[in-house]
Amino acid sequence: MKTVFAAEGNIITSLGYTAEENFSAMEQGNSGIQKFSNPKFLSFPFHASLVDDRKLSEKFSTLSTNQNYTRLEQLFILSIADVIEKSGVDLSNEKTLLIISTTKGNINLLEEQNYGIFPEKRLLLFEMAKEVACYFGMKNSPLVVSNACISGVLAIITAQRLIRSGQYENVIVSGGDLVSEFTLSGFNSFKALSDEPCKPYDAARKGITLGEGCGTLLLTSNENLLHNNEKKIKVAGGSVSNDANHISGPSRTGEELALAVNNAINEAQCANAIDFISAHGTATTFNDEMEAKAFSVAGLQNVSLNSMKGFFGHTLGAAGIIESVIALETMKKNTMISSLGFENSGVSMPLNIIRQTEKKEINTSLKTASGFGGCNAALVFSV
Repeated sequence: MKTVFAAEGNIITSLGYTAEENFSAMEQGNSGIQKFSNPKFLSFPFHASLVDDRKLSEKFSTLSTNQNYTRLEQLFILSIADVIEKSGVDLSNEKTLLIISTTKGNINLLEEQNYGIFPEKRLLLFEMAKEVACYFGMKNSPLVVSNACISGVLAIITAQRLIRSGQYENVIVSGGDLVSEFTLSGFNSFKALSDEPCKPYDAARKGITLGEGCGTLLLTSNENLLHNNEKKIKVAGGSVSNDANHISGPSRTGEELALAVNNAINEAQCANAIDFISAHGTATTFNDEMEAKAFSVAGLQNVSLNSMKGFFGHTLGAAGIIESVIALETMKKNTMISSLGFENSGVSMPLNIIRQTEKKEINTSLKTASGFGGCNAALVFSV
């Protein structure tokens, strides 16, 4: 069975256009979450992490003058292009695949101010993915993974399995989603939106802060695509589960997420060796409580843990990839970022939440995600 390595990564959020820019901003404790007023979206002010339109246009114009790409497609192209430039991977090779992860795709095209600007078929996820793949002249048709908020982590697991099976040598996994009228009104209808920047696991948490962005990660079995001066990090294990508890509410015991975590750890053969956890941490009452129980069931309550949502919000289908790239930077730099917004524990089981950014040798990390419909996913990265 082939070894799968995590190679180049990129992140685009309100904090920057590269993984390095984002990680540096997070080290300094900077958050991209701001307060906005847009009556077209919501009748009251809301907090979110938004990518600046003007800067996005300026960045994209350095790649192409073609205006026939939606805002989300521009994010995908910019993020993927950065990974290609850094890695030199050949997208025209039949052994290279693109996987797109998203929950809503071009859903903003349904908004009144955007309706009719692009063909209606671009609302279809596979049509959007084809546009992105065509830009790069990819030989293979792209694969789309859309499974609520585990989409990004599931896309990485899917890529790992495809490479291990020998079907592909390289897989570029790219996840993106936008903050739109649809997503804001949807989470507001659940009364899940916080009226202040989110506070994962905190006693005063009030709910989700939405964010938008794109993340891209190159997975490969080709060691020549890795930088010699960096740790060679493997995608060592991955697993998914479903608790079937409720259409939007998670398990009340955490046992199902714990099952995915334990399966991933067993596959990676690193029991009792997890150095760091990049958790989901949405700051909703039920999600954070469920995760705390899950990590306790899995025996990981003492492992250093953070949620990254306080820096750039919950980026939905992009979250698993953006946060995986940050987890990889954490391992490469041996620097664990504080869990922004956390002060006092608001969950029933103990968690070792990172309160201050600190240096520590990190050779194994766990990334988890959970989503609507009771889905859970876990990934293990190891040196």
